[in-house]
Amino acid sequence: MPELQRLRPDHVPAVLAFELENRAYFAASVPDRGDDYFAEFDARLSALLAEQAAGICHFHVLMDGGAVVGRVNLVDVEDGAAELGYRIAEKAAGRGLATAAVRRICELAATEYGLTELRAVTTLDNTGSRTVLTRTGFVPAGETVLEGRPGVRYTRALTDAVS
Repeated sequence: MPELQRLRPDHVPAVLAFELENRAYFAASVPDRGDDYFAEFDARLSALLAEQAAGICHFHVLMDGGAVVGRVNLVDVEDGAAELGYRIAEKAAGRGLATAAVRRICELAATEYGLTELRAVTTLDNTGSRTVLTRTGFVPAGETVLEGRPGVRYTRALTDAVS
């Protein structure tokens, strides 16, 4: 079973390989990050690690051996809440990894990071993501628009982070 690890500088090459290998797959369900994201990847990851050190965000990778098969992030940490984001490699999809990783990040958010609520958004047509959020205790909290596509906002209280 892949292991959820806090992002470290030595993960950077594997994260880049993960993002490049899955770029087209991710772009089918979430907005593409664009060429600049990859051209400035090392600087971007360094900035993320600085944000993590400052407690603004918590970044994680799902490692399977030496390869990244997923990312699970908590961003915009403020007032006991954060925004959840995650992505799983195409070759690892459909194996329950996203559900397991989101459950684990909910536990970490409550026990290690002192958070009391998580928020997430996804597009209406991203059935897989909506299923993961529902399975892990998130509840719909309204409609939204993501890059011109209809979406749903979700929230989850972390008072019972082990469900």
